[in-house]
Amino acid sequence: MKERTRILVVGGGYVGMYTALRLQRKLKRELARGAAEITVVTPDPYMTYQPFLPEAAAGAISPRHVVVPLRRVLDRCHIVIGEASAIDHAARVATITTLADNEKGSGGRSGGGRAVAYDELVLAPGSVSRTLPIPGLADHAIGFKTLEEAIGLRNHVLEQMDIASSTRDPDVRDAALTFVFVGGGYAGVEALGELEDMARYTTRYYHNLRPEDMKWILVEASDRILPEVGEAMGRYTVSELRRRNIDVRLETRLESCADRVAVLSDGARFPTRTVVWTAGVTPHPVLAATDLARDERGRLRCTAELAVEGAPHAWAAGDAAAVPDTTAEDPGRDCAPNAQHALRQAKVLADNIAHSLRGEPLQAYAHSYAGSVASLGLHKGVAHVYGRRIKGYPAWFIHRTYHLSRVPTFNRKARVAAEWTLAGLFKREIVSLGSLEHPRAEFELAAGGKPSQDPPDNPKGSS
Repeated sequence: MKERTRILVVGGGYVGMYTALRLQRKLKRELARGAAEITVVTPDPYMTYQPFLPEAAAGAISPRHVVVPLRRVLDRCHIVIGEASAIDHAARVATITTLADNEKGSGGRSGGGRAVAYDELVLAPGSVSRTLPIPGLADHAIGFKTLEEAIGLRNHVLEQMDIASSTRDPDVRDAALTFVFVGGGYAGVEALGELEDMARYTTRYYHNLRPEDMKWILVEASDRILPEVGEAMGRYTVSELRRRNIDVRLETRLESCADRVAVLSDGARFPTRTVVWTAGVTPHPVLAATDLARDERGRLRCTAELAVEGAPHAWAAGDAAAVPDTTAEDPGRDCAPNAQHALRQAKVLADNIAHSLRGEPLQAYAHSYAGSVASLGLHKGVAHVYGRRIKGYPAWFIHRTYHLSRVPTFNRKARVAAEWTLAGLFKREIVSLGSLEHPRAEFELAAGGKPSQDPPDNPKGSS
């Protein structure tokens, strides 16, 4: 090992956090004597356990229990809150932009990015929402990839119910109670299932709203939903959602949501104040700002040992990496970009970095796909585990048990388990805290200033 090995981890999600966590254990002696240092660059000071986002949106889990504070978990790493804007691996230099760089200095100029040198690079920036040039999408749609988006969507749905309850205009009421979800993967189906369950429960506290007054629409471009759980369970999911009066439209695309009207490719038009976009993800833009090899989908080309092809001392895993699936029957297939692979790849990646620094043989990543589980709301779910098809309450229970075992740290496991236990004893929370998105608005108004402009879907101040 060199006199001082500098390891740079770009990204604090699944792969980034678990890689850094395992590295600080594997290199404990080297870190103690200063022979190695680990720097983690991440836009947020926490890791979000994304499978819990639908339950956080439905109020089943507190938002703070869905995230893991990186500074507490990675106590032997340097945490830098910022983003990598460019990477020159040939020179072993990454350009990092931090929060401080966006502040104006004494000379009145912004600081700009700064160069960070490294010896070993781990690229794990994850992915971003894949959008299309659909009219009105950027202005009106809501994503479902971050905790902020999940909580914002919960507040938004409850506010729409308040709008519908307080108006006599049938057009306003109908648009407020129409919810369109685009994308039939995990994110779309689970978010729709949990929020519909929550909203249906919430109607009991409104004197003039009934569950059948709401329209929930799922739009999917392909001929099936939840392909990960198999065709049979996908068909069951469609029938289960339709039994709950959810309008599932397969082989249909969203063509426009301009002027708050969702126009579908089958000719249907739905005036709506809610369009949730969950139609896939794309690799993080930073990958295009590197000198590393990428595939046709923009992911880094990796070996089975999780090293970037043709780039010694560069490593990658998760959504950003095209990792060959050594267990697949068909040669040339890559591992699916899901949490199941990401968690296991992070362990192998960290081990291989330690092996590489010590001159030891590397280990190839190999994991046979165990199956998939999905929640469709409280006590409802589907699963395809080790070839067995499971549905209803057993699948929902497996979903919760599996993800409880995977959420990082005993602290978070205990808190989530306690919240689920209490939720079984008491009623749901149905409070909207939409004002959190504009915490200074009321004070600005009281101080004689002009309050910040509310978003178009916020009823405050509207006529």
